[in-house]
Amino acid sequence: MSAVSTPARVLLVDDDETIRVSVARSLRDEGLVVLDAPDGSELQRDLTQFVPDLVVLDWMLPGASGIQLAARVRTSSDAAIVMLTARDEVDDRLRGFAEGADDYVVKPFAMAELVARVTAVLRRRGRIPAVVEVGDLVLDPDAALARRAGVTLDLTATEYRLLAFLAESRGRTMSKGQILTQVWGYDSVDPNLVEVHLSALRRKMEAHGPRLVHTVRGIGYRLSAVAA
Repeated sequence: MSAVSTPARVLLVDDDETIRVSVARSLRDEGLVVLDAPDGSELQRDLTQFVPDLVVLDWMLPGASGIQLAARVRTSSDAAIVMLTARDEVDDRLRGFAEGADDYVVKPFAMAELVARVTAVLRRRGRIPAVVEVGDLVLDPDAALARRAGVTLDLTATEYRLLAFLAESRGRTMSKGQILTQVWGYDSVDPNLVEVHLSALRRKMEAHGPRLVHTVRGIGYRLSAVAA
């Protein structure tokens, strides 16, 4: 990924320590600066002293709820908001967006999905580069284009979504189930669907350079300029 002047800053508020530690680690692996808290008791201080670019808020928190904290963020900060919650009713989603949420991730979630959504919001706000680079592969999410060794790849919409998801998760191994969920939106169909599209994607990519999408036997696939 191209460099930026300063790393984007994320404030993470979740009372589940296991989730908080895992999410914070994953976001830091993306080069983000993360401050985590178990509740919103110090929210105002964190907003003014840490000055986050984005706030990840769990809906169900001790004390003030995430939805109440979202309203407070909106009154004193221009930080983006990603709600993290087990509440999946349409009315709940609409209420979250009404309070200024930029995105909404439902528990249980794949970590790759949360990271992808956070980075997508930060990208839209110009806080992380719009261009993603892996070796000589360059993805331009705004234009939905991928280039390999300077050549624009002729990808289908599904192939581009598959490549973009692997690029967002670059360096990490993604299972077929995670890929099905994130690229197609479900995980209960024939996993051979992943193999078919991945095979076509590899042919197009490898016409211009060495393999970048590596099979990790028994686990899944990983996009990396370093062989698995």
